[in-house]
Amino acid sequence: MAEQVSLNFSADWQEELRQTAQKYHVIGCWVAIVLNPIWVIGDYFTLPAYWKIFFTIRIGVALLTVLALILKKQLRLSAEALIFVPVIGISLQNAYMYSVMGAADIQKHTFAYIALFIGVGMLVLWKPVYSVLMVVLSIVANIIFFALFSQLTLEQILLNGGMLTATVAVFTIILIQTRYSLTIKEIMARMALAQTNTQLLEQKDIIEHKNKSITQSINYAKRIQLAILPSKDLIRQHLPDSFIFYLPKDIVSGDFYWFSHKNGKSVIAAADCTGHGVPGAFMSMIASSLLSETVNEKGITQPGAILDTLRKGVIKALAQSGNPEEAKEGLDIALCSYDQERQTLEYAGAFNPMYFIRQGQVTEIKADKQPIGVYPGKQTTPFTNHSFEILPGDAVYIFTDGFADQFGGPEGKKFRYKPFQELLLSIQSERIATQQEQLQQAFNSWRGETKQIDDVLVIGMRF
Repeated sequence: MAEQVSLNFSADWQEELRQTAQKYHVIGCWVAIVLNPIWVIGDYFTLPAYWKIFFTIRIGVALLTVLALILKKQLRLSAEALIFVPVIGISLQNAYMYSVMGAADIQKHTFAYIALFIGVGMLVLWKPVYSVLMVVLSIVANIIFFALFSQLTLEQILLNGGMLTATVAVFTIILIQTRYSLTIKEIMARMALAQTNTQLLEQKDIIEHKNKSITQSINYAKRIQLAILPSKDLIRQHLPDSFIFYLPKDIVSGDFYWFSHKNGKSVIAAADCTGHGVPGAFMSMIASSLLSETVNEKGITQPGAILDTLRKGVIKALAQSGNPEEAKEGLDIALCSYDQERQTLEYAGAFNPMYFIRQGQVTEIKADKQPIGVYPGKQTTPFTNHSFEILPGDAVYIFTDGFADQFGGPEGKKFRYKPFQELLLSIQSERIATQQEQLQQAFNSWRGETKQIDDVLVIGMRF
């Protein structure tokens, strides 16, 4: 396959070179057809006795060139053969003119010969062998014509323009070769770039197709994840004065909220799984399923016991052994259980605390410094269960770390937990639904143009 591509590339650049040479050689032919006869003006003033003969020769060369252009397809003339007609024709013409001139006139005519070689160097694209052949034929023609018609000595010929013409002819060979090589390199570089661009476009199409497929799959995963999240209407049915501010960083989220009403108790949780995006979303579905099993099937409603059972389930589901080299998948969580009849609230947390606000004072209920998952030396340490009596007007907030850890503000720093507490205190006079809107506005204002770094989840409840 690679060999076939290489062969195709070689054929392509050679065809491109042929077309480029053809274009320049056609231009060269027309330049010769137009300019060569015009030079008879100089002949008229230089050698009045010969200008008619010279004009006839010039017209003859021009007509041969026109004929070559007309018949190039029928005669299958190559680009090299096409330009060879006017180049050799004019060179032979100049050689004859040289031979019938005196020393003084040869000096003048030398410029005409040099003009030929300069024009060839500018317009001709062919292999070095053709340049050598052109110069050799020109030298041979000059030798023959000088031998037949000139009375000048070799010294006179060389000193009055012959040496200069020969030198320019040699430089023309070098010039044509340099231009020929550079043209090949330019064509190959351009075609290689075009080939690379084509490959990049093909790869771009493949990547876009795969990205589209992946995005479609992730969007489908989002629908599944949203489907397992509890209905907000169900939550408001049992916790009417509550809100959930949920802002995933990516399409799917590692943060999730969970709710169940069991045995007269409303159990609600804000959880932050390891990572975010797809890995976090997988973990969130495992944890959500285990919470449902723990509370709804086993009937456990005490937060500390729920987290103990959840930890065992996560370790078992992920086959975690406590090996230091294995990944530490798991989750941080804040979980509350509210007994409306008794007006009591219980809380337990794995790294994620709870804020309890009463009469304008905020109290942080600290979480245990251990996650839901393996943790060196604490796999069997039970989670602490905190109990509170609830008074009318009390407010409780559970959350993940996404809000406090968000970078932003004028100095691009983290929001942090102390300002987060102050923000919650500042909105206590607002309705609970309005609090969610103000948290959203505060987060967006702080973040500004900074990229969101993590999933955000804040759950607020007022009793």
